[in-house]
Amino acid sequence: MFDHVTIRVADRAASERFYETVLAALGHAPTYRSDEYVEWDDFGVLMADSSSPATTLLHIGFAAPRLELVEAFWRAGVEAGFESDGEPGPRPEYGPDYVGAFLRDPDGNSAEAVFHGSLRSGGTIDHLWIRVADLARARDFYAAVAPLAGFELRGEPADPPRARFSGGNGSFSVVADGEPARNVHIAFPVTDNATVDAFHAALLAAGHADNGPPGERPVYHAGYYGAFVLDPDGNNVEVVNHNR
Repeated sequence: MFDHVTIRVADRAASERFYETVLAALGHAPTYRSDEYVEWDDFGVLMADSSSPATTLLHIGFAAPRLELVEAFWRAGVEAGFESDGEPGPRPEYGPDYVGAFLRDPDGNSAEAVFHGSLRSGGTIDHLWIRVADLARARDFYAAVAPLAGFELRGEPADPPRARFSGGNGSFSVVADGEPARNVHIAFPVTDNATVDAFHAALLAAGHADNGPPGERPVYHAGYYGAFVLDPDGNNVEVVNHNR
């Protein structure tokens, strides 16, 4: 579902401490670290700057591989002095076997540990909720990305109003529930450069804003071929092929 999700942070040290603390409780250690960036497989934290402010009002659900780790995640955060956003327990409104626990990161984003029967495999992130200003516009944007990036619209629940997308292994929802999330970067994987080109062309033809044309990005690694478009709320959406 996700190649990677990156958030910008106002205080690198504080956010790194938060995510290192809570993700360690789920069994995840950093997989890459530099002076500017730290990542845990498909999730990364990058310092904000004047042109790219901190990510706000995003909800990130991290996959807990075992039920008892939901509470371990929450307890690790609370004992380290971070704010609870919901104690561990069942959340039947999301599914009959859904158990979650919630914390606030230093920028106020909602971080969750979740366990359920259709948990995403192969990554740290199970799901995202991205609050949006105009649900129909956001839904239509991601519906245009969907056939190129291997996911589809799976439902439009009403409480809160949202559109849920999935490729069968993880999900994300665009949600009409207050002020929109800002400065989110989400990248979807594909298996050939032509699909990256098609994504960029289709979304620009539909009137969306270019944020980087198709091409190799050797700054990331040799063979990294990506393109970037802004969604209706200004979030940076990428399709990427790691061709070598």
